[in-house]
Amino acid sequence: MMRNLDIFTELDNLRREIDRAFTGMGRTNALEPGFLPGLESGRYPQLNFSEDEQNFYAEALVPGIDAESLDLNVMRGVLSLSGERKAVNGKDKTWHRRERGAGKFMRTVELPAEVDADKVKAEYAKGVLTVTLPKAESAKPKRITIKAS
Repeated sequence: MMRNLDIFTELDNLRREIDRAFTGMGRTNALEPGFLPGLESGRYPQLNFSEDEQNFYAEALVPGIDAESLDLNVMRGVLSLSGERKAVNGKDKTWHRRERGAGKFMRTVELPAEVDADKVKAEYAKGVLTVTLPKAESAKPKRITIKAS
């Protein structure tokens, strides 16, 4: 049985893998990779974004980062998350593998509708930042009564 393949999806996946392989080339050595990945790629932290009738929800994976090192903002229809993971002191160590990066990061997400910025809530537990963004009244669905004549 042959699996259906979408050639454009496969090419896009290949392009992403190649981009990921060359991210940071020339800026760091093999034992000290750039942070996962650099600011220009906008892929860190990994993020889930969903909604229901009342709210938008963002869940960001930021393990090993103190909540005090995170900065969360909502402004003009954009949610932005930035922070910094401190480097592990390794001056007295011989590194055999160093895959956990360190440094500053920033991730922005354009919100699909207006939110009530004064009611945004954020919780951080077990390396996951969960943000609840209540939709503005103008963005919520309105039920319209139809009068029959």
